[in-house]
Amino acid sequence: MEHQISAADLIINPDGSIYHLNIRPEDLAPLVITVGDPDRVSLISKHFDRIELKKGKREFLTHTGYVGKQRISCISTGIGTDNIDIVFNELDALVNVDFNSRQVKKELTSLELIRIGTSGAIQPDLPMGTILASTIGIGMDALMLYYEQKASDEEENMLEHFKVHCGQLKGVSPYLTSADPGLLDRFAKGMEKGITLTAPGFYAPQGRQVRAKNTVPDFIYLLNSFRYRDQRITNLEMETAGIYALARALGHRALSINAILVSRVGFQFSPEPEKVVNQAIRQVFEQL
Repeated sequence: MEHQISAADLIINPDGSIYHLNIRPEDLAPLVITVGDPDRVSLISKHFDRIELKKGKREFLTHTGYVGKQRISCISTGIGTDNIDIVFNELDALVNVDFNSRQVKKELTSLELIRIGTSGAIQPDLPMGTILASTIGIGMDALMLYYEQKASDEEENMLEHFKVHCGQLKGVSPYLTSADPGLLDRFAKGMEKGITLTAPGFYAPQGRQVRAKNTVPDFIYLLNSFRYRDQRITNLEMETAGIYALARALGHRALSINAILVSRVGFQFSPEPEKVVNQAIRQVFEQL
């Protein structure tokens, strides 16, 4: 008999839905758009031709519907890679675990996962309102210390260069994963592209200072001065690297699209954030 996943490792609700997301396997489409803010799910689903399902629990809201013949789910993750850990493991279980036998299916499904989120630019030539596709995610959080990773030689080389460049950051074990090239080619036509750094917080971990004193002076300069061949870090946010790394670990394909609302070097915040987010959504839906 094959390995049976325990009820403690994979919690299934009495109605057959998965524990946190509160959806059943048949509720999930093969193309999933993730957003951080639950209120943003309706901004996505208003572009559906029809909505067949609305479910929610805690910060995890799901709408599933169709654009033409393309079935799509939109799911809110909340903020941070700790929530990505929950959402992506449960998305994977919904398609790759038989909930009756609690065994991994013999034929595995690879989901297409597209994050549409907000971000702050750290390069002076990237104005607010830019829509940017993340070619690579560098994670400064601890999530991937707990999962096996498979990196290419090029990714390993870039990560070593980043570690040397950021040698003053003590106690941090960064990880690096590239976007899925097929999704990047399909959805990022005409967009700015760059390396996205994923932070484990919003304030000091992204170089902001309000009252508590930061331990890393000139954090933004440290990041925006990094170069690896012709590539540079362009923006900061809190999910992309975890999405890329965990999607790869689970055999899924992922892409992160960033609506740039903040210029960290210009010390400005967009006066029309919803307009920028809606533009990012439109650009993704134009490629469906």
